Amino acid sequence: MSDPQTLASLTRPSRTPTLTKLPGLLEPHRIILLLIFIVGLVAAIQLMDWSWLPRYLPKLWEGLQMTLIMLVSSVVVGFLIALPLGLAQVKGAWPLRWLATGFCTVIRGTPLLLQLWLFYFGLGALFGQFPEIRDSWAWDYLRQAWPYGFIALTVSFAAYQGEVMRGAFAGVPHGELEAAKAFGMSRRKVFSRVWFPRAVHRALPTLTGEIILQLKSTPLVATITVMDLYAVITQVRQTTYLTYEPLLFLVAVYLCLSGVLIVGLRWLENRVPQH
Repeated sequence: MSDPQTLASLTRPSRTPTLTKLPGLLEPHRIILLLIFIVGLVAAIQLMDWSWLPRYLPKLWEGLQMTLIMLVSSVVVGFLIALPLGLAQVKGAWPLRWLATGFCTVIRGTPLLLQLWLFYFGLGALFGQFPEIRDSWAWDYLRQAWPYGFIALTVSFAAYQGEVMRGAFAGVPHGELEAAKAFGMSRRKVFSRVWFPRAVHRALPTLTGEIILQLKSTPLVATITVMDLYAVITQVRQTTYLTYEPLLFLVAVYLCLSGVLIVGLRWLENRVPQH
C-alpha cells in the first residue's frame, strides 16, 4: 500500500517550471545580446550628435500624435468594417458574399502606396471639381491630406482583417452554435454570446500582428504630405544633414510603440473569455 506522504507528493502541483523561468532569462546568448545592446546604446549616446533633439522635440511630439491618430482611428474603424466583411463571406447571401470577397481580394492584391495615391490624387482632385463640395464645410477637411491617409489605411486594414474574421467565424465549431440553439437562444443571442466572442478570441493573435503591420504602414502617409513622425524625421535629416541619429531615434520610437502594443494586446487576449 502506498505511503500517504508519497501520494501527497505525487498529487502536489510541481513548482519546477516556475522556478526555472528565472534561470532561463540568464542563458549565455541572452546575456551576450543584452551586453551588445547596452554597449551599442552607450556608444550611440556618446559618439553621435544629439544636439538637434531638444530643438525638434515639439515637432516630433506633433508627428507622434499624428502617427497614433492614424493608427488608432484606422484600426478601430477598419475592424468595425471587417466584422460584416467576414460575416458576409461566411453566412451572407451570394451577392453580399461576392462583394465582400471581391473587396478583400482587390485591396489585398494591390499595394497600399498605390491605394494611398489613388485616394489622394484621385478622390482629392475629383472632389475639387464640384462647386457644391468646394463651397461646403466639408471642403475644409477634404482639401487636406490626412483624410485620404485615414481612408487608405482604414480600407487596407478592413480588407486584411475581414479575411481574418472570415476564417475566425468559419472556425467556430458548428456544434457549439447548435448547442446554443438547443438551449433556446435566439439567433441574435447565439451570435452575441457564442459565435462572435469565440470568433474574436480566435482572431486576437492574428489581430496583434495586423496592428503591428498597420503601425509600420503609417509612414506611407508622409508621401501625401501628412506630417507624421516619419515626415518630421525626414525634415530633421534635410535641415541638419544628419542621417543616422534621426533614423535611430525613429527606430527606437517604433520599437517602443510595437512593444507596448504587443504587451497590451496579449494582456487583452488573456482577458477575453473563450466561451
